[in-house]
Formats: sequence, C-alpha cells, structure tokens
Amino acid sequence: MNFPEAVRFSLHALHANRLRTFLTALGLIIGNASVILVVTISLASKDLILDQIRGIGSNLVIASYDTGGENNAKVQSDFITPNDLNALREILGQRIVAATGVMQYHSEIVVNGKIRDVTVDGIDADYAKVRNILRLQGRLFDDSDIVLHERVALINDLLAVRMFGNQASAIGRTVRINQLQFTIVGTFREKTSTFGNAEITDETILIPITVLSNFMQYKRVDPVYLQVRYASDVPAVTDEVKRILMSRHRAAASYDVRNLTAILDTADQIANVLTIVLIIVSALALLISGIGIMNIMLVTVTERTREIGLRMAVGASRHEILMQFLVESVLISLVGGAIGIVIGLALPLSVGFFTDRVQVTVSPWSVIVAFGVSFAVGVGFGLLPARRASRLNPTEALRYE
Repeated sequence: MNFPEAVRFSLHALHANRLRTFLTALGLIIGNASVILVVTISLASKDLILDQIRGIGSNLVIASYDTGGENNAKVQSDFITPNDLNALREILGQRIVAATGVMQYHSEIVVNGKIRDVTVDGIDADYAKVRNILRLQGRLFDDSDIVLHERVALINDLLAVRMFGNQASAIGRTVRINQLQFTIVGTFREKTSTFGNAEITDETILIPITVLSNFMQYKRVDPVYLQVRYASDVPAVTDEVKRILMSRHRAAASYDVRNLTAILDTADQIANVLTIVLIIVSALALLISGIGIMNIMLVTVTERTREIGLRMAVGASRHEILMQFLVESVLISLVGGAIGIVIGLALPLSVGFFTDRVQVTVSPWSVIVAFGVSFAVGVGFGLLPARRASRLNPTEALRYE
C-alpha cells in the first residue's frame, strides 16, 4: 500500500463515519479558530492602545513643577515661567520641533441660563501642533493672535454643542471670561482623548496665553510640552529639560519631566504578556482536541480489529497498517484545522464591513502556526492508536468479535 492508497482508504473510512469524524474534528476547528482570533485580537488591541498613546503627541516630553505640598506663595519663584519656556526653545534649538506651555485658569460662564465652571487654558500658536489638537470648525490660533493679544477663543466640541446647539453655530459668537468678551473663532477636540487627565476637560476654552497672563497672579506655565525631532533623542532631551529647569531655579525645586516612552514600553509589555497567556489557553484547547482524536482513534482500532487482521492476512505489513491509521488521524486534524483557520480569518476580516475605526491585521504567522499545530496534533496523538493497530496479532485479530 503506497501513500495515495492509504489516503484513499482513510477518506473512505472517515466518510463512512461522517458524524464521528466531524465531532472529532470539532475540537481542532474551535482550537485553530481560537488561536487565530486570539493572536489577531491581541495584535489589534496592542496597536490600538499604542496608537492612542502616540496620539497624545509625537515624541512628546512633558514637564511640570512638583509643589510637594508647599503653598503657592512659598514656591512661586520655582514655577515654570514663560521665560523658562523661551530658554528651553533657545537651548534645545534644532533638537525639538516645537515647545509650548499652558496657563490654566478656571472661570464661570453662563450656559443655557445656568452658571457652569469651565477650564480656561492659555496657549500659543504651537500648542495645537504639539498636542495633536484637531480643528473641527473655524480656525486655530496663529502667531498674530498671540502677539497682538487678540480676544479670540477656541472651544471644544462638547462645550460648543451645549452652548450653541452645534459646532458651526458657535463660530463668530462671543463668550464672557473674567468680564471680557472673547470671539469664538474655532472648535476643536483632542485627537486622542485624555479623558480629563490633562489640561483639556469636557468643557474647555482656549485663549491666547498673552491675554490669560493678565488674569494670573503668578505667571505659571504648567505643563510644558516639547515635541522632540527624533524619537531616539527623546530620553536625552528629557534629561536635558530637567537639567535646564533646575539650573534656572533654586536647588530644592522639584520638577516632573517625563515622556511617553516608558508608557509605550509598559503597554507593549502588558500586551505581549496578555497575548502569550491567551495563546496558552488556546493551545490547551488544541491539546484537548488532540486527546479527543487519540481516544476516537483507539475506539476505531478496536472496532476494526477484524478488518486489520484480514488486511494482515492478505499481505499488509505492519508499517502499512500504521501508515493507514496515522493518515486517518492526520486527515481529521488537518481538515478540522483548515475549517478552523477559515473561520478564524473570516471573523476578523469581516470587521471592516461594520466599522473603519479599527484596523484589524491578521498575522500570517498565526495561520502558519495553526496549520503546523494541526499537523503535529494529528501525528502526535494518532501515533499511539496507529502503533496499537500495527502490533495486533493477525490470528487473534481475525478471531475478534
């Protein structure tokens, strides 16, 4: 019996017990689909999380002053000021794309007849670029707005809807802040929401920093954002920013200077660990399906004992008997694995028909691994039943009832 004949006999035997074959292969179908889905979901989730973090700002370094619980009057000389921001720009020069700072202020405005607390941030023309702020309606600030102390304002999308019904209606309207009228020239939102963990909240108004500074008792810029030109230079610039700030203030002053690199690395490590754990869980499903194949094949050997004895009696060698049952096991495994792979590919690829906000990429390695594992399960768990069949005594097998 050559290999093609073994395949033909195996297909005939499997076809004769279609339901049993399907139920045996079902474990491989579920296991392989799980492997592909787990790897795909893990990669997609990892990319989504990392893109969200990167969306806060490209190659971003963030600096702020740590008061350490001391009162403002005592530490006001340590606050980061516009002069410190200018010094950072001058010293770092071509190593950064831009540097910007925020003056934070809180005010009350009237919205639909009710007084609401809003966040008012003073910014410059570089802020939108460094912080990845998206213009939705109107325009953003330019250098002339900052230099000429123009009374213009940007409001975020949620506040525009609450105040004027929609964003388009907000353009050209006015809002009163600290007894001054500001003309709304644009609406915006963060490219990646920080969920109120940064200076932008659900209700935020942006005005020129040169105007807001007139409201402030202390000319405090907090935080400061710097966009580094090259990703490889981010750690060095982070250290340099801290050194510059400390050199311009008293020795006891403390500054929190950080970048997104550590956050990205941590998120990447967590995603990798999660992927490994989920793959192990899927591998257990494949292991269980392999045990199922071995169990069914042992039952099949028992049921076909007389057939095995008859084949040996007419000249079949032990090697040919082993090959036939091993081929049956591998065929069950490969067919089940192939169906599982198709299902595992179809589900993530169909996501594109429902939404374009999530890009799902299927890893070719997950398909290769799933197919290879299917083959290995068929061989590994089919070998014991095949060896048992090949070692049967022909005389005893013919007498078996």
